[in-house]
Amino acid sequence: MMIPNYSSKEMYDKLFAMGCTMYGQMTAGSYCYIGPQGIVHGTTITVMNAGRMFLGPGSLAGKVYITSGLGGMSGAQGKAVTIAGCIGVIAEVSREALDKRHAQGWIQEVCDSVDQCIQTIREARAQKRVLSIGFYGNVVALWEGLAAYTEQTGENLVDLSSDQTSCHNPYNGGYYPVQLSYEESNIMMNQDPEQFKSLVQESLRRQVKAINYLCGKGSNFWDYGNAFLLEASRAGAEVTNPDGTFSYKTYVQLTIGSVFSLGFGPFRWVCTSGKEEDLVKTDQLAAEVMRQQLTENPGAEEEGNLRDNLTWVEKAMENKMVVGSQARILYSNQAGRSRMAAAFNKAVASGELAGPVVLSRDHHDVSGTDSPYRETSNITDGSMWCADMAVQNVIGDAARGATYVSIHNGGGVGWGEVMNGGFGMVLDGSEDAGEYAVSMLHWDVSNGVTRRAWSGHPLANQAIARTQDTVPGYNLTMFNTADDSLVCGL
Repeated sequence: MMIPNYSSKEMYDKLFAMGCTMYGQMTAGSYCYIGPQGIVHGTTITVMNAGRMFLGPGSLAGKVYITSGLGGMSGAQGKAVTIAGCIGVIAEVSREALDKRHAQGWIQEVCDSVDQCIQTIREARAQKRVLSIGFYGNVVALWEGLAAYTEQTGENLVDLSSDQTSCHNPYNGGYYPVQLSYEESNIMMNQDPEQFKSLVQESLRRQVKAINYLCGKGSNFWDYGNAFLLEASRAGAEVTNPDGTFSYKTYVQLTIGSVFSLGFGPFRWVCTSGKEEDLVKTDQLAAEVMRQQLTENPGAEEEGNLRDNLTWVEKAMENKMVVGSQARILYSNQAGRSRMAAAFNKAVASGELAGPVVLSRDHHDVSGTDSPYRETSNITDGSMWCADMAVQNVIGDAARGATYVSIHNGGGVGWGEVMNGGFGMVLDGSEDAGEYAVSMLHWDVSNGVTRRAWSGHPLANQAIARTQDTVPGYNLTMFNTADDSLVCGL
């Protein structure tokens, strides 16, 4: 945590070197890192929702998604595109990272040249294959090659696109410029950081130029919350409208913001017994909760999220998402999370589960993060720059019985750009644990839904009104829409 006036990247570098602070990552900062499962799920849900929004309902078979990054978190993209059912092309400059994902089976085919990649895309499109392609090379070269192909043939191969380079840290290995090899970049960023920065910014301008060209021909692009648009704008790339807003939406503005407004977000749990059979049992209990919710006349948007996540958890063991801890993640709302928690605690008490269950969530959630370029980018009442929600959430969770809480500067989009917090809640089968979990989860979700409702989001208004009607003792200040003509006449 930092005094606001000193929350800069330069000050972070200095204080980290002095041993005074450390980078406040997101979920990992709450001791709840569960490997790539969370980003696989989130990317799958985002691509499916973006597909429905841009391309209409129906299958994504034969549709092409262009992106980059096969490292730690972004490495999940290869698996996500196959679950979503499309053709995914993921560029990666590190041969080691690419080979790791290929050996893992998350990348199915590897292309070493732009021409080979384009040919593979064309064949997969014609056959409507579900396919993950790893392109060994710089994503800018890929974008420029695809743009040149479209200019020459009139055929646009790109339907959906984004970027998952670590652009929140572009000058220290998060973004590699197209002008240099991977090895040359690693040398220059240390030996000549000013020249390296200049090349990164030139590379960003070239990437945006190709993106803009293809989007003018029918492609669709969104910022994946990695500060790509922010850094591209700082580099002088053409990514802003005359009013100063970005010309492309973030994935939160595009899809996940509405999901958050409904109260759905990344709920997760860890079976402390370490036994796979306990995870299977909790999957079954979670599925039973969602099936019950589907019988309770949900709205169309809520029903879609319930069905997507029911499918996810039913196929979770088949998709082999577990890395280390016997853990699961899915998107659920306030009602679903509190019912799942109660069911898990009951199963611990009865001995159906061999050990306690630890509840948590990704900080990238309904209420956990204030981040104007990502989680709160679709809050348009001016409060997107405030960090009240994340801080209030942590205090409220602690007061309602969370086992531990955490609050961090940084994480996701970079130091000084975000405040995010989380919790851990141990379900040991006791009556107290069951009561605390339900109370805490009501607050943990509803705090953010209410804030989104106050900003005028219609889905958040619907969700919080339903919560007030169904949760005893809730008395919320509801949003009222002002009459523009009346306001303007004052």
